[in-house]
Amino acid sequence: MRPRALNARLVWALPVSASLLLMAGCASNNLESQLGDTGHLTQRDYGDSHTFPVPAEIQDNVDFWRHVYGVWSRSEVAIHDDEHLGVIYEVTRIPGLTQASYNQLQQSWLKDRVDHYRFRLADLERRVRNNQPLTADDKALLAKFDRAGGVAALYGASERVRAQRGIREKFRRGVEISGRYDRTFREIMRQYGLPEDLAYLPHVESSFQSNARSSAGASGIWQFMPATGRQYMTVNGHIDERYDPIIAAEGAARYLSEAHRRLGSWPLAITSYNHGQGGIANAKSQQGSDIGRIVRHYKGSAFGFASRNYYAEFIAAREVARHPERYFPEGIRYEEPWRYDKIVLRNSMPAVHLAQHYGTSKQQLAELNLHWRDPVIKGDGHLPAGTTVWLPAGTTRRIASQPPAYARPAAVARTEPATRPAAATPAATRTAVAKTTPKTKPVAASKAPIVAKSSTKTKPAKTQTRYHIVKPQETLYRVAVQNGISVEELRKLNKMRPDDNRILPGQKLIVGI
Repeated sequence: MRPRALNARLVWALPVSASLLLMAGCASNNLESQLGDTGHLTQRDYGDSHTFPVPAEIQDNVDFWRHVYGVWSRSEVAIHDDEHLGVIYEVTRIPGLTQASYNQLQQSWLKDRVDHYRFRLADLERRVRNNQPLTADDKALLAKFDRAGGVAALYGASERVRAQRGIREKFRRGVEISGRYDRTFREIMRQYGLPEDLAYLPHVESSFQSNARSSAGASGIWQFMPATGRQYMTVNGHIDERYDPIIAAEGAARYLSEAHRRLGSWPLAITSYNHGQGGIANAKSQQGSDIGRIVRHYKGSAFGFASRNYYAEFIAAREVARHPERYFPEGIRYEEPWRYDKIVLRNSMPAVHLAQHYGTSKQQLAELNLHWRDPVIKGDGHLPAGTTVWLPAGTTRRIASQPPAYARPAAVARTEPATRPAAATPAATRTAVAKTTPKTKPVAASKAPIVAKSSTKTKPAKTQTRYHIVKPQETLYRVAVQNGISVEELRKLNKMRPDDNRILPGQKLIVGI
């Protein structure tokens, strides 16, 4: 999910009303003065420069997103160049009541502010091209492009004006929610041999909103698209594991592991999370592996603003989330870590059957299991075998067994009242399960139904190697959990490399000796 932004076309603007201009307080006009006004924010720690390098070409981009996440509030909007993010024309306060989206008055005001700079930049470019004298305001505006490449960066700037709203409050809330998942996400990244700090990626994707859904169809904290999600988890009308933060984190780890193996660096693997592995492989073939060069020079048709800035956003989010005291001096109240019990169903069953077995309610289970879709919650569909289920903490200590196999109630045939005597005996008034004809020979009452016949001479089975046949969409992690062993043990049993997570449907894995 992307931070809210507005891109406007060049339209000759009507004069801005005096009342709106008075309502909009103008803040500092560039990142340098912003940093000067907030001295403690001049401290920056981008961490491991080997794993997550920050080349000079994207320094301004990272600083821009640091401000979006940790400095500019939802009541502020930055008007800037969408290619050179160090060029900030103004950071101004949105007039009127601040809400999740702009009202009609605010939309009109923002369009006027964007068009104002489009007009000024087009006029400045004309003056520069024609070697006309520049006013003091012209020179001040031109000076903003010094770090971006001087006069050359001015050309076309009137078509690159963009507005970006701050999301400081939303990001702060995301940091608080991350306390619920951070420990588990990091453990999953370690299991796949990945840098733990990839656990910060949901700050960029969704601000840790579990029900996040983009206009393109990406869903959940990790924002998987349906097609990509099906490669790493179950996505259908009954179960959509994109909405389960833990299962989706494992899917993200598998994706990022594959992307890094293919692309060769973490900046490229992370960027591919937004742009796709094929797209970044194409960028690499043209520009090499340096993320700074790709961001600055690659002109792929789909490599737009979001893709160009994705890695910079990750670095910025990592910086702000790692140092909340710098950006949120009012304090952070982290949510309690995820400590719920986990089982993997051996049999298909309705949710109510599961709830009854564990002595809880279907509603409580639905609140924990965000991947259950409406048919399961409403009772119109069953949870399939192999489904991950979260239970209230302590449930499996209290009830260690899995729910028994579910069987639909047998259809009951009612006996017509006219076929029975008026004064029937108690045995005669019972509901008949099976109806016999006069030619049917009664079964002797002393003989009990035989369910299964076994030989008393059978010797106890010797301990044998246990195997698991991989089902479609199963992962190494899920196979390990289903069979009560760790991923490391599973790899050792099957002589797999420590970083090997690839398994195929139909593959026969050893899960016990």
